Order: sequence, then structure tokens, then C-alpha cells
Amino acid sequence: MPWNQPGSNDKDPWGRKGGRSAPPDLDEIVKNVQNRLGGMLGSRGGGGGRGAGSQLPGKAALPLIGIVILALWAYQCAYQVQQGFAGIELRFGEYSATTNAGLNWHWWPIEKVVQVHVQKVNTVEVGYRTAGRNRQSSTVPREALMLTTDENIVDLQLAVQYDIKDPRDLVFQVADNPEIVVRGATESAVREVVGSNSLDFVLTEGRPEVVQKTRKLLQTILDRYQTGINVIAVEMQDAQPPKEVKPAFDDAVKAREDQVRLTNEAEAYANDIIPRARGRAARAVQEAQAYKASVIARAEGEASRFAQVLDEYQKAPDITRDRLYLETMEEVLSNSSKLMIDQSGGNNVIYLPLDQLMRQRRAQAPALTSDSNIGGVEDEVVTGMERGRDSRSRIGIRQRRSPK
Repeated sequence: MPWNQPGSNDKDPWGRKGGRSAPPDLDEIVKNVQNRLGGMLGSRGGGGGRGAGSQLPGKAALPLIGIVILALWAYQCAYQVQQGFAGIELRFGEYSATTNAGLNWHWWPIEKVVQVHVQKVNTVEVGYRTAGRNRQSSTVPREALMLTTDENIVDLQLAVQYDIKDPRDLVFQVADNPEIVVRGATESAVREVVGSNSLDFVLTEGRPEVVQKTRKLLQTILDRYQTGINVIAVEMQDAQPPKEVKPAFDDAVKAREDQVRLTNEAEAYANDIIPRARGRAARAVQEAQAYKASVIARAEGEASRFAQVLDEYQKAPDITRDRLYLETMEEVLSNSSKLMIDQSGGNNVIYLPLDQLMRQRRAQAPALTSDSNIGGVEDEVVTGMERGRDSRSRIGIRQRRSPK
């Protein structure tokens, strides 16, 4: 119950009667606390009347206190490096050693450990930033706009992936955030590469080459400054002209595509027509060579035949002469549609115009006359021509053989 109510024996909170008395002195409270601590350590001060045996509990507690302090120190000295990290031990701020994943030991408090994630693949965005759940990107003109060698401006966006290959260099050589260092080095490298090429080359066929040169130059810059950073990949996210000149550039790109298309069509036509022309030329050459060979063979055959006929003529002149005459007349009259009959013992020569008779016969024939009838007439005419030829041949032979 409250000290100032009835039944409290009129005691104050400090155990004294008469609530109106003053609180105890502060020195007395401090002295009481010191006495209690001294009792715990076995060294109570003041004239307590205790002998030397009163110090035995304090001596027994000293080893326990030392063990506790040693355990706390060992706990501070032991540390664990997580998988994928590397530990950098610093002794008075100077590099001491590099430890791998697992349980390790260092001398605390003169040494401390800095752990670096060496297996994590980090990504740095240059020329743009992505934010929000939808990962919407926004352009950073200060980083994206670059000048080409033909004094044009290109809007370039890159993504750089890197990890840590030397944690010691990263801790001692890089004071800023590694992302800031990589972004600045990337911006410097890509500006140098883009500045040595034209706008058309950067936007069209030169993209792979720009990315390759940028990655190589970026790694060279980071190694020169001993940052301990390894560039894994450089990816070009977008490359286009500024928005102010994009319509004109699109027209130029379409014109260039039309040029390439027409060039390809012309090359395809040339690849189609040239082999054909070469084939016709080769065929003409082969036909000429074949004609040459046939003419030569025919001439050689005619010469050989003439020599053989001459040999036979020398052996039997009359017979050979008659045979030559008959063969010549047969060859000449075989293509003629006219027939002349010379009667023996008379001066009249009968002329039979077979070609005119055949034309009249065809003209008088009805339109629905079958081809078999016309063929029969032609067969009869040819048979008559052959009979007339045979009769003339026999008459000529008898006349030449009759004695003069």
C-alpha cells in the first residue's frame, strides 16, 4: 500500500519513518553497490571483521572469468565465409591474407575481415535504366547520346555483365561502388569505339564488331586501373538515331534496303543468264567442231569414193559410165513432180504435169474427204513416177548399148 496511507507504519520508500525526512545520500548508494560487487569478487572493503579466508571465493572465480573472456575472444576471432564469397583479412588496415569459403580464423581486434561476393554476376545499364515491377526502361540521354566519326549522333544503350576476379584489388584499388566504376569505364570505351566508326556502320552491319571492340577495350581499362573486375559480356540493347531525325533516317534505311534488294535481283539475273549464254556458246562451239569433223569426214569419204570409182572406171569404162549416169538421174529426178516420157522410134515427148494434176485433185475434193483417199492418190502418182523412171532407165540403157 502507499507509504503515506494508514497501516503503512508511516514509512517512506527508503524505509525510514516519518515521510517528511530527506532521501539517503548519493554517496551512500554508491558505497552499497561497491560493497556488493566486492562481495561477489571476494574482496569486501571496510572493517567487516573478516579474516583472510574471506578472499577464497574471489580467487576461485578468477579462472572462470578468464575462461569466459577467452571464449568471447575466440568467438570474435573465428569467422565463416559463405559459399561464393572471399574473405580479405586486414591487419591494422593492411592486407594480410585472402581466405576461401568455410570456417576461418583471424586475430581480433587487430585484424578484421571484409567479405566480397566473387561469383555473383552483376549487370550495369549504360544509357538507360529499368525500374518498377514491369521493368519499364527510361533513356538517360547523358549516357546514351554519342558522336560518330561522320559527325552524326546515335542513341546507344548497353548492358554490361561482370563479376569479381581479384577481391584484393577491388578492396584496395576501388573506393567507389563497383557499379559506378564499370558504368564510367563502359561509357568511355563505347564512346571511343563509336567515335571511330560511321553512323551507318554502327546501326547496321557493324553492331557485333562494336560490341566486341567495346568489351575488349573495357576490360583493358579495368585491368589498367587494377580494379579486379572481370567483364563477362557486353550486350547492345538498342541503337538508333535521335528522335528528331528518326523519320529521315528511316527513309534512308528504306532506300538502302531497296538498293540492296535491286542489287541482289540484278546479281540473281546475272547468275541466271550468264551460265545460259556460256552454255549456248559452248554448244555452238561443239556444233561447229562437229560440223567441221563431219565435213572433213564427208570430203574424205567423197575423195575415197572418187578414187574407187576411178579405179573401177579404168577397169570397165562403159559399165561405170552407165552406172554413174543412172545414179545421177535417180538423184536428180527423185525430187521432181514432173514426168516426161520419150517414146522409142518417135519424135514426140509426152509431158505429164503430175504436180498440177495433184493440186487440181485436192481442190476438187470435198472438204470432208478423208486423208486416206488423198494418200491413195499420192501413192498412185508416186507409183506412176517410179514406173516412168524405170522405163526411161531401161530405154536409155538400150540406146547407149546399141552399136553406133
